[in-house]
Amino acid sequence: MKKIINKKYNKNEPWFKWLTRELNSYEAFQDFDSGKNPLDVAEDFISLNKIAISEVFENFDEEDKDTLDQFLKLTECEMHVFRMLEKQIELRNKIRYVDFKKRKN
Repeated sequence: MKKIINKKYNKNEPWFKWLTRELNSYEAFQDFDSGKNPLDVAEDFISLNKIAISEVFENFDEEDKDTLDQFLKLTECEMHVFRMLEKQIELRNKIRYVDFKKRKN
């Protein structure tokens, strides 16, 4: 797997570790609070990191593409888990408990 070649970062750092670190330190929630949607936030992130990302692509090989494909699958899986959790919370909030032991006379 090729490494990032960017003087601003450790040149021996794999691109996916660099990307994860940068994404984790990016203040996306501030952008969401200001009304931006996830696509706009992603485009801002790409724009801010375009030089490092272009360096990643210069040396991108099949192993890197496989790694990217695995990350895409993992991200899609995570999205589905969060959506399922969201649905469970919505259902839980809709359920009303009835105590059948208490009868009206």
